[in-house]
Amino acid sequence: MKKIGLIIIFIILIGVGYFYWTQEKDIPKQEEKKEKKQEMIRLEDKDVKDSIFKDSYQKAVKTVSDMTLEEKVGQLFLVRYDKNSTIIWNNYYPGGYILFAKDFENHNKQSMKEELTILQENNKYPLIIGVDEEGGFVTRVSSNIAFRKERFLFPKEYYKEGGYALLEETEKEKAALLKEIGINLNLAPVADVSTNPNDFIYRRAFGESAKETATFIENMVKYANNNHINSCLKHFPGYGNNVDTHTGIAIDNREYNSFLENDFLPFEAGIRQGVPSILVSHNIMMAVDKDYPSSLSQKVISILRNELNFTGIIMTDDLAMDAVKSYVEDNKAATLAINAGNDMIITSDFTEMYNEVLQSVKDGTIAEETLNKAIIRIMAWKYESN
Repeated sequence: MKKIGLIIIFIILIGVGYFYWTQEKDIPKQEEKKEKKQEMIRLEDKDVKDSIFKDSYQKAVKTVSDMTLEEKVGQLFLVRYDKNSTIIWNNYYPGGYILFAKDFENHNKQSMKEELTILQENNKYPLIIGVDEEGGFVTRVSSNIAFRKERFLFPKEYYKEGGYALLEETEKEKAALLKEIGINLNLAPVADVSTNPNDFIYRRAFGESAKETATFIENMVKYANNNHINSCLKHFPGYGNNVDTHTGIAIDNREYNSFLENDFLPFEAGIRQGVPSILVSHNIMMAVDKDYPSSLSQKVISILRNELNFTGIIMTDDLAMDAVKSYVEDNKAATLAINAGNDMIITSDFTEMYNEVLQSVKDGTIAEETLNKAIIRIMAWKYESN
């Protein structure tokens, strides 16, 4: 009996030893699997070390590591705001919202703040909440008398009246108003160079030479940064004398040197000053890409990244515009935009484009690495903004 007992104990010990041996063998596999997941979304040093969001990248990587695919895809979009779209709030995790003038109707500062605070609190991830408050006729907030006695003027009007001192004072007031009601992104300033009153963009532009416009943009970005509100340069690569892409196709036949010597100068000045985001237009830049609007062109967007060394957020103008639809087949505008190098998409057709991008990631049309790089940059921006 004693021998049998010893044999049984021996067998048990062998079994226990085998169990722990197999478990230890599995640990490297589990760690390897975890490490593989981390590697999949880890940015190379060159993508991070010079980034204006570099202090928040570690936190961003951690957050993105735990996101579902559906959550990641949602973060790519700045969506046309609709306070009644609870389905979007609760199921799609959009990266943020764009508000228009009608969204401020029947509101005052306090009620708007309450609504946007609830919007932020009900979302799993921080939101970018943006608005076009350029001045002049592009004033979504101050056009409502409940928010300001009179709308903000075009920046160039303040400059002509009181130089940069008045302009700085006005931008400080504007930033305070936007932040007070819960907005953290002003889709301004306009960085287009236009000196011809007949140009579509002239009234919204600074209206002076490229060099003077560059100084203006440098100051406008500085004012925004000093007042802790996100700004956005638009409309890269520069409107020039092109038509309105909300309603038609804008084909820009200028030589590339024209952009280098004029249109790029204000964008370069804003980038040097630390602008966090740049919006890309739908103009066809013939000197660079004859086949796609700038917003869908990898060649054009690579200029921002590789020649102008922009490390912030690149976003499209609204992809629902007619100028885009004319150049896209099979409703693949959003897929083209992400593969071209955009981080975020502004759209009025959110659910349709969301489903398109989700499927493109699943079938490999959009590489997961491409998706992850964009989402990490977006989350780092959000953490820098808070």
